[in-house]
Amino acid sequence: MRKCFFLYSVLIVVFSSNAQEKKKDTIIKTEIVNVITKYNPKISDAKKIRNNPKIILLKKSNKKKLKYTILSAPVASTFIPKTGVVKGINIGVKERIYNNYLAVGYGNYASPYAELYIHKNTRFKNDFGIYTKYNASNENVEKTSLNSTFSNFNMATFFKHQERYFDWKVSLDATQDNYNWYGLPADKTFIENTIKSINEAQKYTHLKLEGAFNFHDSYIDFSKISVSHFTDKFNSSETLVNFETRLDFPLDRLIANLNDISILTGIDFLKGGFQNNYANSSEIDYNIITAKIIPNYRAEYLGVSLNISLRAFISLDIENDVTNFFMFPNLLLKTTILKKYINGYAGFSGDLETNTYKKFTEVNPYVSPTLFITQTVQSSNLFIGFKGNITRNLNYNIKASITKEEDKPLFLRNNSKSNGIATSFNGKPLKGFEYGNSFSIYYDDVNTSSIFTEIEYLFDKTLTFATQIKYDNYRTATALENWNLPGLKASFLAKFKNEKWYATSNIYYNSERKDALYTAKFPSSINGVKTVSSFADVNLNGGYHFNDKFSAFLQLNNVLNANYQRFSNFDTQGFQALTGLTYKFDF
Repeated sequence: MRKCFFLYSVLIVVFSSNAQEKKKDTIIKTEIVNVITKYNPKISDAKKIRNNPKIILLKKSNKKKLKYTILSAPVASTFIPKTGVVKGINIGVKERIYNNYLAVGYGNYASPYAELYIHKNTRFKNDFGIYTKYNASNENVEKTSLNSTFSNFNMATFFKHQERYFDWKVSLDATQDNYNWYGLPADKTFIENTIKSINEAQKYTHLKLEGAFNFHDSYIDFSKISVSHFTDKFNSSETLVNFETRLDFPLDRLIANLNDISILTGIDFLKGGFQNNYANSSEIDYNIITAKIIPNYRAEYLGVSLNISLRAFISLDIENDVTNFFMFPNLLLKTTILKKYINGYAGFSGDLETNTYKKFTEVNPYVSPTLFITQTVQSSNLFIGFKGNITRNLNYNIKASITKEEDKPLFLRNNSKSNGIATSFNGKPLKGFEYGNSFSIYYDDVNTSSIFTEIEYLFDKTLTFATQIKYDNYRTATALENWNLPGLKASFLAKFKNEKWYATSNIYYNSERKDALYTAKFPSSINGVKTVSSFADVNLNGGYHFNDKFSAFLQLNNVLNANYQRFSNFDTQGFQALTGLTYKFDF
């Protein structure tokens, strides 16, 4: 046991000594390295390549052009589109528009009605149209001693041609109106024989020929010339020749950022006459030449729109050997106070208007053919107004103005030359208008203060309401009253239209007016004032469309059957109904 332990100890000592010797042999000896200099390399030390190398490829290395073809072969699609409904705005059925129409009708008071319009054009070249209308009433107004029927006939035709640099148009208008002086004064009693001797008929005939030119890309905007001739049953005649042209001059060529200035020029020749004045003492002739030049300039500055013009007139009254020169500055300002809700406008203006026999008969067909014709001078017109929208569907316009006019025409009833029995005056038979049943023109200087209000409400696409109200306060210089001028005028309008039905309602209101009373027969003076009562007139018209071509219409006038007078002693018809058919067509 001891021998074994001794031998084990000897082996451990031997192996330990060998292991220590090998470990000592693997130890690395340390050495000291001394750095003599420090090396800091720079970019300049690198060798630069002066020339770009050229790469030359062998032909075998060149790229080959790719050539390919497409083999068309049907492929079964697995895409299935999803069906749906296209959504859009419902604008209703689009109405077809025809160029021509014919309307015929008939109503109570033996009232025939006919209207025709024909229009034909060739694309980009010619345009032709003709229009004619006839309406009449062949039954008398109730409680009138004289014939109170009337008839109106109007025909118009035009031809228009388009050239490269301008368009020209020629038109011809012709009218013939028949009326009767049936308004005998109520303050006189006429015996039956006197009434039978009165020839109350009057006939007006008017012809007008006009030529117009509209220029493209030219300093001349348009030019037109017209000649009209107006006559009546008593050989009264009136001829009016009018020439007018407008020029446009670009100012931006002189000063940058300036708008064009337009100049309206014109000249009127008016010549006419009546066989006698109302006293049958002399003829009445008038001959007036008027030349005008109106430069106009529009600009915008700091949100304010300006329209500036100067109206200059030279008027020659050849019969009275009088020459007048007028100059009226005109200014119109517009601005936005509250966007979409309040827009303001203001300004002042003046003008010269040439009165004619034709214009007077259009307002009052019962004037006598014994009128004095002169011009009316609007020396000033100051106004201010506001317009805009209260809501999206409700808009308004309010305007206040003060106007001064010299020689404003007023309708004044003529004094009767008969006492109810006599049929002659100074040995001459009385004409049909000399029984106090006609009107003369009274000229006076009038100052007018006005307030005008207009409101329109769009209820929906089919229904619209609108109303207008105007109040005038007149101050005359010499006249006792503002003869036959209503102080208040109002109108109410309602429109309805859908695919098949349409209807319109009009309600008119005129306040009372003033006319003259005389002490005795002509030539007595005015001794009193007659009040012509106010009136309200309700009118309805509508119709039904059977299809695009045929429709029926119905017109109802004076629905309330009101007994009122449009002018003193001239009663109007009561309830009136007119129905008919309309046919639309194309050639």
